[in-house]
Amino acid sequence: MKSFKINNTIIVILISVFVTGMTSCSKFLNYSPKGTVTAADLNTPQAADQMVIAAYASLGNSGWGNPIGSMWVWGSIRSDEAFKGGGAITDQGQYNQYEQFNLITTDMGETDLLWNTLFAGVARANAALRVIDALPISEYPQKLERRAECRFLRGHFYFLLKEIFKWVPYADETVSIDSLPLVSNRQYSNDSLWDKIAQDFQFAADNLPANQTDVGRPTKYAAMAYLAKVRLFQAYEQNDNNNQVTSINTQDLQDVVSLTDSIILSGKYHLDADYADNFTLDGENGPESVFAIQYSINDGTQIGRLDMDDGLNYSVSTLYGCCSFHIPSQNMVNVFKTDADGLPEFGYFNDTSLITESDFMTNGIDPRLDHTCAIVGHPFKYQPNVIFDSSWDRVPQIYGYHDCMKEILQANSPGLKKVGPFFGSAKNIDIIRYDDVLLWRAEALIQLGRQDEALPLINEIRTRAANSTERLKLADGSFASNYRISTYQPGINCNWTQAYAFAALQYERRLEFGMEGSRFFDLVRWGIAAQTLNDYFAVEKTRYNFLENAHFAQGRDEYLPIPQAEINLTHGLYKQNPGW
Repeated sequence: MKSFKINNTIIVILISVFVTGMTSCSKFLNYSPKGTVTAADLNTPQAADQMVIAAYASLGNSGWGNPIGSMWVWGSIRSDEAFKGGGAITDQGQYNQYEQFNLITTDMGETDLLWNTLFAGVARANAALRVIDALPISEYPQKLERRAECRFLRGHFYFLLKEIFKWVPYADETVSIDSLPLVSNRQYSNDSLWDKIAQDFQFAADNLPANQTDVGRPTKYAAMAYLAKVRLFQAYEQNDNNNQVTSINTQDLQDVVSLTDSIILSGKYHLDADYADNFTLDGENGPESVFAIQYSINDGTQIGRLDMDDGLNYSVSTLYGCCSFHIPSQNMVNVFKTDADGLPEFGYFNDTSLITESDFMTNGIDPRLDHTCAIVGHPFKYQPNVIFDSSWDRVPQIYGYHDCMKEILQANSPGLKKVGPFFGSAKNIDIIRYDDVLLWRAEALIQLGRQDEALPLINEIRTRAANSTERLKLADGSFASNYRISTYQPGINCNWTQAYAFAALQYERRLEFGMEGSRFFDLVRWGIAAQTLNDYFAVEKTRYNFLENAHFAQGRDEYLPIPQAEINLTHGLYKQNPGW
């Protein structure tokens, strides 16, 4: 279903693993066992391309036990927008530890698996770069472009490592394998490590084409977008040892404005007419998708190259049967309420809850609610005759009567496959969309005191949301929600000061990217994670008993601990994160 598929992945993995140990074994072995290769075997353009494909494969080498594509565990259930879900608190109980924060320990195997999976992606990119670098451009005309692709991929994996762990060891392709255990995770300052990641995306932006025949490969504009994201995160400087924002770097913000300006002026991207197109199989790789992980089905492999990250997140209805993970919090549902002017209920949205069917008609509702959360009595996933029912909830007495929807495919979708009791999807996972680019630009402009320039960007997002109701109709053509959403109109329905504009931006990111795994990282970037999450726990625990003891420790919980197994492996060279 995709024009760029990952083939021969297992063969390439075996090749790269074998080559890693070739040098140390060569002086003891004077023969070549069958089924192995030497470094010389990789010294061809064909082998270089295979190594690049192996690096791409790392984007999708995850699953429900270690989701790094969708990030629903690391960025969603660790925020105020979602619960773990499942059949009990102990069902995949390690995720319960993460969402409660106070139960996290430094020796959790899932944290170590996350660390190793991300560094495996880095290692594959570096391995491909070593092979590419050994070839002259006369033999390998694609050399510069393939180098740029690998550096883009390496930048992606390091970005995830940085936003999850903060202090990580950095090694590029020039660091020998034997030297890797000697690289400290405190080799670079916080700011310098961001710069190292930025250098990869800058190189990619300078050397990738504006268009790609293979949709799975990044373009120069995708690299520029990721670079803008790096600079935006870097701008909120954390120069103390307590993970707090100590200052905001205006030069980084100006870089964000410049980069996003180039992307917008390229004319390559625009918002889909309907917000729904971002969450359907037919809408993937559309004009809003800047870079996405490509998945496939019926591609000649045993089960397809499927998104298994979200394999647990389908409901227990007869349409699916398992497993009801990633459940929207009541706080998440409530945030979509709008006031009489069609704007968010700033500061008081959570004072009353949307529970009964009538609640969704007597209150104003942002249409993005019904694209994001499955609500009892509302159409499920753009199917007027398929109504979400309370019987679909697995343990409502623990996790309530809502369900996730963005990552879900319809039960009869040709892109959905049952894998054991779970589900695999051929629908892409977008890493960067154009709505992200618009809101990054708006955020930078507001922080620079240029909030009037940010206003049309935020309003463009809200206008699209207002126009995205056609697929939300019931069978009789009516709606299950009272959709009421307006643009910001200074002097009419708001006072567009810098402080107000920044609050509007924060709400807009939550509404636009709800349940997509970015919320926790937004809170940490803004320096408001502790206040926001402890306020959330204070109310949400009165609704859901399992959160009774949940607590976010400021100065510690902004980042996961460095896995104790990795500290032990380096004999204490890696230093633990603050508070752990």
